[in-house]
Amino acid sequence: MHDGLKAFIRDVPDFPTQGILFRDITPLLRDAAALRQTVDALAAPFRGHGVDVVAGVESRGFLFGAPLALALGVGFIPIRKRGKLPSATIRRSYALEYGANELEIHSDAVHRGERVLLVDDVLATGGTAAASAELVEELGGHVVGLAFVLELAELAGRARLPGREVVTLLTY
Repeated sequence: MHDGLKAFIRDVPDFPTQGILFRDITPLLRDAAALRQTVDALAAPFRGHGVDVVAGVESRGFLFGAPLALALGVGFIPIRKRGKLPSATIRRSYALEYGANELEIHSDAVHRGERVLLVDDVLATGGTAAASAELVEELGGHVVGLAFVLELAELAGRARLPGREVVTLLTY
């Protein structure tokens, strides 16, 4: 259904490390029509689902999360790498397909019972998404779904998100 968007994804071999094939979304961001189609397609499955706020994961999740929040008429929460948020935070470690890192969210970012839509550009191993969901839930939020522009199916990230609604526009 969204395969036309694949024309806007550039393959970059050996980035950020040797052996990784990076799916570059910057051509998609550069094209206004493709960007609008992407945001509309990410919003569609969640309209009418009572989303209270969108949380985007640093950094490319910000690029889709903020316009998605506007499209849904809700606010936006950043989930950032360790040390980037100025107020009190909670944190989770997670593994990447090429390393490890930590994510943080402000301790007051999610109110108990809020329905949160998590957004990032790529679902790979699922570590980042699982850590983000855990952060939201630790603050008392309910993750209503996770939305991604693309999914790297061979890395089986969905397996790290059992029982969660996962929406991806493109699968590789």
